[in-house]
Amino acid sequence: IGLPPNLFYGTGIPACIIVLDKSNAHGRQGIFMIDASREFMKDGNKNRLRARDIHKIVDTFNDQLEIPKYSRMVLPEEIEANDFNLNIPRYIDSTEPEDLQDIEAHMRGGIPNRDIDELSHYWEVFPGVRTGLFEPDRSGYSLLKVDREDIRKTIFEHRDFTAFNDSTTALFTQWKDSIIPYLQELAIGSKPKVLIEILSERLLEAFQEARLIDPYDVYQHLMAYWAETMQDDVYMIATDGWQKAASLQLIIDGKGARTREKADFTVGKRKYKTQLIPPELVITRYFPNEQGAIEALEMKASSITQRLDELKEEHCDEEGLLTEVINDRGNITKGALTARLKEIRHDVDYEDEYAVLKEYRELSDQESTIKKQIKDVQGKLDAQAAAKFGELKEDEIKGLVITDKWLATLASNVQAELDRVSQALAIRIRELAERYATPLPELTMEIKTLSARVEEHLRAMGVKWE
Repeated sequence: IGLPPNLFYGTGIPACIIVLDKSNAHGRQGIFMIDASREFMKDGNKNRLRARDIHKIVDTFNDQLEIPKYSRMVLPEEIEANDFNLNIPRYIDSTEPEDLQDIEAHMRGGIPNRDIDELSHYWEVFPGVRTGLFEPDRSGYSLLKVDREDIRKTIFEHRDFTAFNDSTTALFTQWKDSIIPYLQELAIGSKPKVLIEILSERLLEAFQEARLIDPYDVYQHLMAYWAETMQDDVYMIATDGWQKAASLQLIIDGKGARTREKADFTVGKRKYKTQLIPPELVITRYFPNEQGAIEALEMKASSITQRLDELKEEHCDEEGLLTEVINDRGNITKGALTARLKEIRHDVDYEDEYAVLKEYRELSDQESTIKKQIKDVQGKLDAQAAAKFGELKEDEIKGLVITDKWLATLASNVQAELDRVSQALAIRIRELAERYATPLPELTMEIKTLSARVEEHLRAMGVKWE
């Protein structure tokens, strides 16, 4: 089993695992080899095997799976032909094929059908996308039917891709329905390690039927989320139960206590931090109108701030209309604005400056008023949400954590994999389209035209160009 380089401290060379098993050795036909050297993640200045990489190695070895460019059974005759050298690259070629340029396409235009055919794993899943993107040209070549900017949109909106999206989403739903009972049964004394093994193995099993998506990539999303967030949540529930784990934690009691922790809610002089449930989940589910009002105010304040920035950018140069009120730090204070407005109020020579200063002050006042409104409304919402935390029943807590937090995050990760599929196909097609967009005769003609212009300009300047 060939591993990636730079995995271990003290050595940067690739490591290798050799499994020696005498049991039933006489029944084996050769040596099973795995080249796992290309599947890893960077972790600082070292490489690290992810959960998906380890699981794939174990599954491939245990089941003796032969995967192109990854693993195969090597017969003794082949090893003997290589002078008994067991260097894995002699037997497994994991290099990416060379991206060959097509001379005729560069000469005459068009996209080689050979390059389009190499994307056959996509066309097998959504064949209609190919006909939606390409039309025949001369023998062996095709033309792109849509603008390059519309490639991804054409893929994403095609009914074949929609069907693929729906089928993959159905696999996730199937897995979700199968594991919800296990999540619902979480309680004090539950075993988190047993739970994640059930969740992850069922996810891998469900996505074995997926097309264009590597089941181990989906598995990695779950394991990464488990390590980052879900593991702590489950251990908290297994230790304290749902009700206690979801309670608010008082971090400032209003009596002068100090803490470095960031508060999620401020009620009077008391500050609270959530543990299991992010505050936005409670607010989204129970106080959507109040949150909508805050967002509307924030959008209004943002628009005013943008206009103030535009005025500063336009009128703060050496001869700008705001030069007199801007301080050494680049700020404009309300006092400076008021004093300058009073100074030039009745002077007709400063009408333009007066108008800009007045607009700036009015906008500043509006911005201050709106920010105060936001603070007041946010304070009331914090108080409502904090009170709601104390009223949550266990079923409500489970719904917020299991559905709105855990499964919603994982569903978003699966959707990201679907988006990656369409993005990868779109990038390759765009690359081919741009590569052969301008045939050589057109380039030659463009060079001649530009050269003629240069010569004409040079002659006009009295320069002889031999």
